[in-house]
Amino acid sequence: MSLKPDNIAAIATAPGRGGIGVVRVSGSGLAAMAIILTGNRLTPRLATYTSFLAADGSTLDQGICLFFPAPHSYTGEEVLELQGHGGPAVLQSLLHRCLELGARLAQPGEFTQRAFLNDKMDLAQAESVADLIDATTEQAARSAMRSLQGEFSAAIHHAVSQLIDLRMLVEATLDFPEEEIETADRLLCASKLNILMDGLARIAGLAKQGSILREGAQVVLVGAPNAGKSSLLNRFAGEEIALVSEIPGTTRDSIRQALQVRGVPLHLIDTAGLRETNDAVEQMGIARTKLALTRADVVLVLLDESRRRTEPEDFAVLAQLPAKTPCLYLHNKVDLSGHMPGVEIDADKIHIYLSAKTGAGMEVLEEKLLESIGWHQETGVFMARTRHLEALATAGLHLEGARQQIDRPEIFAEELRHAQEALSSITGEFSADDLLGEIFSRFCIGK
Repeated sequence: MSLKPDNIAAIATAPGRGGIGVVRVSGSGLAAMAIILTGNRLTPRLATYTSFLAADGSTLDQGICLFFPAPHSYTGEEVLELQGHGGPAVLQSLLHRCLELGARLAQPGEFTQRAFLNDKMDLAQAESVADLIDATTEQAARSAMRSLQGEFSAAIHHAVSQLIDLRMLVEATLDFPEEEIETADRLLCASKLNILMDGLARIAGLAKQGSILREGAQVVLVGAPNAGKSSLLNRFAGEEIALVSEIPGTTRDSIRQALQVRGVPLHLIDTAGLRETNDAVEQMGIARTKLALTRADVVLVLLDESRRRTEPEDFAVLAQLPAKTPCLYLHNKVDLSGHMPGVEIDADKIHIYLSAKTGAGMEVLEEKLLESIGWHQETGVFMARTRHLEALATAGLHLEGARQQIDRPEIFAEELRHAQEALSSITGEFSADDLLGEIFSRFCIGK
């Protein structure tokens, strides 16, 4: 992909009113643009308080101006930042003035795209910029920062380096077909391959944890009417999100709440109770409940423990649970039944006894809920996206294929090559232009 020589400009701060707003320009010839904008010759990387001038010499705003000469800037090009007051009107005026001076409006993610194309960061680091901005929990932000600082990329580069070393060993034998592959060479290849596969499994595990932090998990609450779903949602949220009533069918539509449990983002969905009804509105809510079940990462099945027996409505709920989605069976209202809060495992089914009203048993629920979505606390977790997990899985499959073909060096080498291509796509050393366009188009304007 060739670099675009034109100058780009955008408002780099969030829309709306604020104390400070930033207009960012990247390209070339910006030292001259700064003189026209401010009337001053700026010292590189030194904050200068100045007026921002209109075409007729009048003052548009006053603030701080910073000039970063290439290549020592975010994009690797010359960068000019105008830090003024954060009102929408004044920022639009500054942006319009930059466009008058020859810049064009930047596309979403174009500043970070130029940073990638100018080797200021690799593709995984570039994606982590957006992930850091979008992080909804402290753990997610820390993981995104680790990726931005290059920890994920360093792990991938190390694996690729091991792959190259192994490929060199194998392909050297292919250059001399008249020589037999010695047993020692096979053993060395097998040893190196095992080390590589163990390391890749470790990376994939950390990446999966990072993916959970980035995407969150869809958690669906289902149960018969009046089982306590809304009370449980309110207990998780720490506030009255949903109406709680003894009247069955109070919740007629899905209520979605974003929250975090021990630093892990979850999307909790309180659904309409599953039962037979002639109410048209409630029927629509039940239809949405069934749709939510098909998209759930884990289902929380609420049962009313205070009734002491399973009712026909409970059987109706259990009959509609997805076969492959993890389910936790929550026996609610132990404050009324007298059952001790805790967990029981019966035939691979996890039964948790709790009270959504008093909070008893909630810690056990949180622990089992995080286990069911695949979360386990680890140090060094880095942010990862679906494409990263797919690339790691593809590389793992090719390495397993190589293991099975270790006595056939031509096929063994080809499997290693495919594995290297998959890993290199993570950092952008092997990527199609349309993939880059798709990634950077998801950024916000000004980044």
